[in-house]
Amino acid sequence: MDSAALAAPTRPMSVAALEGVEVDYRGRRALGPLSLEVFAGDVVSLVGPSGCGKSTALRLLAGLEPPTRGVVRRTPGRGETAVVFQAPTLAPWSDARANVALPLRLAGAPARDSADRATAALERVGLAKSARLRPVQLSGGMAMRVALARALVTHPRLLLLDEPFAALDEITRRRLADDVLTLALDAGVAVVFVTHSVEEAVYMGSRVVVLTSGPGRLAAETSVAAALPRPAGFRATPVYREAAEQVSRQLEATLS
Repeated sequence: MDSAALAAPTRPMSVAALEGVEVDYRGRRALGPLSLEVFAGDVVSLVGPSGCGKSTALRLLAGLEPPTRGVVRRTPGRGETAVVFQAPTLAPWSDARANVALPLRLAGAPARDSADRATAALERVGLAKSARLRPVQLSGGMAMRVALARALVTHPRLLLLDEPFAALDEITRRRLADDVLTLALDAGVAVVFVTHSVEEAVYMGSRVVVLTSGPGRLAAETSVAAALPRPAGFRATPVYREAAEQVSRQLEATLS
């Protein structure tokens, strides 16, 4: 038998991990202990009751704050992790292209190269004709697309999304969900997506991780056995409905 046939399947590369992390604020536990590993190609949806520490876990993965105890592992290197928050946080005095180019300029990239890469990123999110518009001229959905282009322009390995669709209408949310999945998968980016919506979590995630009430700990994890990005009509399929019901039960159990 060919020796290649006996080789163990290649395991996806680990992009980031929380290892027994705990976070205390003013002497009170806000998160943990929590362990979570994110692999290349993962889209991990993170859900849990309000105040359980979902956003705190995201900030740990982003390197925006240290844990009180435990270890955070992230792929090293400049620009390897990008974050999109609930608000687009665009500079109001700059146009869309300048906003997208900002992380490149901060990293010391030449102005022309930064502008060219920002233009290409805006094209990928469908805003090629909006490069010269300022944030006040953008709709909520357009502003979020600019924020997404800015996050992807550095070619990160890990994309962290903290309720990015919360302020948008349902149609825009659905369109952006599909766009995020397509863009992230095309770019080979691992994603961690925080949301309060079970339906959104199941639609976006290859894995849905449920946290307990604060301090957040791992309560359950559900794998969603369907291709990403999602096919048309996925929300009407038994796989989607059964996964959503399962995650809903898991979430309800954390409140009892």
